[in-house]
Amino acid sequence: MATGEARKSALRREELVADRAMAGTILCRALARRTDEWLQGKFSDVVANGDGVALVAVGGYGRAELCPYSDIDLLLLHRDRPDIGDIAPQLWYPIWDEGLKLGHSVRTPRETRELAKTDLDTATSLLDARHIAGDAELAGDLTADNATQWRRNARRWLPMLAQRVAERHRRSGEVAYKLEPDLKQGRGGLRDVHALRWAEAAAFEMDEADSRQLRGDYEVILAARAELHRTADRPGDLLLLQEQDGVAAALGYADADGLMAAVAGSARSIAWRSDEIWARLRDVGLPPEWRRRLRRRSARQSKALDAGVADHDGRAVLDDDADAANPCAALRLARAAASHGLRMDRGSLERLGEQMAPMPESWPDEARKLFVDLLLTGAAAPPVVEALDQMDLFVRILPEWAPNRSRPQRNAYHQFTVDRHLCEAAALAAGLVERVDRPDLLVVGALLHDIGKGYPGDHTEVGMELVADIAHRMGYPPTDVDVLVAMVEHHLLLPDVATRRDLEDPDTIAEVSRKARTVETLRLLAALTEADSMATGPSAWSRWKASLVRELVARCAHVMGGGDIDEITSRFPTPEQRGMMEAGERLVLGEGDTLLVIAPDQHGMFSRVAGALALSGLRVLLAAAHSEYGMALERFHVESNLGLNIDWPQVTTHVEQALAGRLAIEARLAERISAYETVPDLAPRPVVAPKVTIDNESSSTASIVEVAAQARIGLLSRVTSAMSQVGLDILSAKVQDLGGDVVHAYYVRDHEGQKITDAHHMHEINLALQYAIDSCNA
Repeated sequence: MATGEARKSALRREELVADRAMAGTILCRALARRTDEWLQGKFSDVVANGDGVALVAVGGYGRAELCPYSDIDLLLLHRDRPDIGDIAPQLWYPIWDEGLKLGHSVRTPRETRELAKTDLDTATSLLDARHIAGDAELAGDLTADNATQWRRNARRWLPMLAQRVAERHRRSGEVAYKLEPDLKQGRGGLRDVHALRWAEAAAFEMDEADSRQLRGDYEVILAARAELHRTADRPGDLLLLQEQDGVAAALGYADADGLMAAVAGSARSIAWRSDEIWARLRDVGLPPEWRRRLRRRSARQSKALDAGVADHDGRAVLDDDADAANPCAALRLARAAASHGLRMDRGSLERLGEQMAPMPESWPDEARKLFVDLLLTGAAAPPVVEALDQMDLFVRILPEWAPNRSRPQRNAYHQFTVDRHLCEAAALAAGLVERVDRPDLLVVGALLHDIGKGYPGDHTEVGMELVADIAHRMGYPPTDVDVLVAMVEHHLLLPDVATRRDLEDPDTIAEVSRKARTVETLRLLAALTEADSMATGPSAWSRWKASLVRELVARCAHVMGGGDIDEITSRFPTPEQRGMMEAGERLVLGEGDTLLVIAPDQHGMFSRVAGALALSGLRVLLAAAHSEYGMALERFHVESNLGLNIDWPQVTTHVEQALAGRLAIEARLAERISAYETVPDLAPRPVVAPKVTIDNESSSTASIVEVAAQARIGLLSRVTSAMSQVGLDILSAKVQDLGGDVVHAYYVRDHEGQKITDAHHMHEINLALQYAIDSCNA
């Protein structure tokens, strides 16, 4: 139990945390000072004679960077004090009584030095050591000895440190791009800066410009971490989605997007400079294995790569006589680096940063060719573009890029910021150029398709205007400008239609063909769809979606080439299925990814089957229904929620029970939903707001009801049950997965076989479906 004195001290610490005027480094150092003072008092109370014993802060506390819930890492250093066993617990227990997390050790200088010779964590923690109380000379000698030992053993430690950095990046991901970044351990996070400082203590003096930039970037990330502790009132390094609004408000950002843009921008800067510095350290060749690698590379003679660009020691370097004021020089350097898998020389980039003029209003033909060639290098291009952007060169080539830099897309569907998404889309498009007639338009269109997201208004409409101007400046003729604008206008056409519309409907094929205008543009849109989807994230592209897009493109190309739509339309139901319905035969059959059900028509049959599938752990991707002769035929294409093989005997048993009214679907779904939502990692996060729309324009034969909602177990069953209750017959259904959200599209008619046109009926449909959505979220 805490003493009165401890409670008083805790309140004093809480006063600092409660002071919203302090943030970031100021708050962390204030907490460290307050902790120093309190520990010094405790030390004086416990240790009458401080000779030969010292209390030393290490790690983050040693750096005087205490976030509200940071660990208190302490070393009790002593010169063989016989009473050390009595001193230590008298220091540690008051800290625990405070409710603080303590990392503690008790060692002699010799023990500490020996451990630091073999343990990287000990060696680096001592680099940040700071005397708190007791024998200052004892602590000073240890830190000086460790610093000397660290420099002496740099050839052994630096490769290990570099390996740790790489492993940590693989484990924790990118701070700049993750929806919920690890501010400390992620790539571009606080630990990257710590590692650079440790490397600097061993091997080099950091460039002042880099050091200054890193200090500013570090402050942004540290402030976010400190505020995360304060806002969430708990320890942690993951900036969770639900905490981002509170952290943003506390730090004075306009909204969470502003916070995450700042975090992403600083993390990108840290990550790029970290990569640059570690690469430079390898070039210096301090450790033996790096030296051998350098010798092998240096054995090759420097060679010219392009006009004014050479390969020098494995880096693309701008020649001394190259015109660094000309943007084409930057593009030649970038193309050479990407084409040959080289890093761009830092001195060359700095020279361009000082001298390069903005791209002229009318691009030289060479500039457009160099720009396209850079994009056509594929996966090699994004790191090169990132280097240009870090040196503020890319915006001089493409000024419209600026509002998109580090712009977050805060949902589970998108894995990158807008600018990185565009670079990745262009890189992926470069691998698809054999499918199109104009590779240059494909990669340029991919790079620019979302350029409007950084601006107010509808990003597609804004993007069309921007791209028209950009393409004109680049020197494209009017016909090519029109194609690039069409790529922006219709970059979501194929995926949305393929996943939300009936590809058997001639109206669907006619509408897509009209918008694409030419087969050449259709092919460009198809390749852009694949590249854009893959660059968006794992939820945006699947074999199922790819097959639907291919089918849509093939049907449109056939019709645009003069073919008859009936020649490529599959028939549903088949004559055999129609014969079974006429004969009154029942069937529940699961094969591959398809369930086929033929049964006497009954109220709510579609929703019952959908509920049975949900209880079987299956997600419906596509469904079709037909009824006549008093029978109903339903076909469901499904996949396992967990990627497992489908246990069809179990599934068909559930379906039979559901059709016979012997399965408590609603109760079992509620039970499953409750279990699902207790697992935090499985809790979906919204991409779209819940919404119901009724479209009577896209199809001449049916109304299309679209339902956008958070993905929930049983959503399809509850929505289709609601449709049954308001008199709708479902002809087909499609489900588009948006990584935590879904968009359902239903082709429906009323019980008289007509489209839904009555205003009252539409209102009731909307009311019923909204209630069904809400019931899934309750």
